[in-house]
Amino acid sequence: MTGGPAGVGIIGAGVISGTYLENLTSFPDVQVRWVADLDTGRAAAQAAKHGVPHSGTVAELLADPEVEIVVNLTLPAAHADVGLAALEAGKHVWTEKPLALDRETGRALLDRARDKGLRLASAPDTVLGAAWQTARRAVDAGRIGRPLTALALFQVPGPEVWHPAPEFYFQAGGGPLLDMGPYYLTSLVHLLGPVRRVTGAGARARDTRVVGSGPRAGTRFPVTVTTTVTALAEFERGSAQLVLSFDSALVRTGMVELTGTSGTAVLPDPNRFDEPTRLHLPGHAEPEELPAQGHAASRGTGVLELARAIRAGAPERASGALAYHVLDAMLAIEESLTLGRTVEVASTADVPPVLPDGWDPYAKTL
Repeated sequence: MTGGPAGVGIIGAGVISGTYLENLTSFPDVQVRWVADLDTGRAAAQAAKHGVPHSGTVAELLADPEVEIVVNLTLPAAHADVGLAALEAGKHVWTEKPLALDRETGRALLDRARDKGLRLASAPDTVLGAAWQTARRAVDAGRIGRPLTALALFQVPGPEVWHPAPEFYFQAGGGPLLDMGPYYLTSLVHLLGPVRRVTGAGARARDTRVVGSGPRAGTRFPVTVTTTVTALAEFERGSAQLVLSFDSALVRTGMVELTGTSGTAVLPDPNRFDEPTRLHLPGHAEPEELPAQGHAASRGTGVLELARAIRAGAPERASGALAYHVLDAMLAIEESLTLGRTVEVASTADVPPVLPDGWDPYAKTL
């Protein structure tokens, strides 16, 4: 298709699909046509709840010529296989994070998209929300001077406390680094440029966990990943210390502080879309609060931005190249944990521009 709303098909009808469906069905520039899942009954229920006309199998979704963009909401271990299948079917792809579980597969996704003339984009799209766009504008405008260092903290007891099927968080592709790291590192790349090198350390508090809610409450399952990661990341324009933990009884989430040559910014939670930025400036007793300015949409914003970019022939902001760079940096942190030394990050990525003033996801533009 060359005009009109972009046809969208969602693969994966799990917990996160509800938020995507709620938002995407409210954007005039996209039309959600399909929900597919291995559990076709679950797909049908989500489609019916959100007024989506079709549901069924992945093969049925990929065979629909009206689906231009596949939104890949499968478990992390399936991201690459589903993404490659969608590209082979001639579809543009938006995938949940992480892009892949290893560099070779991530690179294969990028290469296949390029060879077929298709777009590959990836979460997180929180950086396109009003909160982080407001923060980005303030930093870019020099409100805290030249950025120097950042501190980022995400500390929780673990998702098994609330998620009814949390095993995937504690297997390959999960853990606090690959699950939460994309939010923090992507946001920092937007402010500090590409990651150059990393040094990491980590630990695993215990080898088994217990499902804490839902019909499987009390079920024990194994843990195969590092559950607390600390890292020093050196960027093109500064450095950051990160602590990402599923082991902490003290809950601290969404904490990102950026110190520059003339002030410090307390930034919004990179996993949210609506928090203010607070500037601590010399000579001011109280911080200056910058409310989030811009659109009010949340997850799914990146899919819409991708659709508009495709129609305009312009680069998408949440690009696969950026997601690959963040994956590369996270895998370098994992390697640093094992090797006990600093690891260079081989890839790089362009920092996308901020959204234009007045960008409105609820406007009909296509």
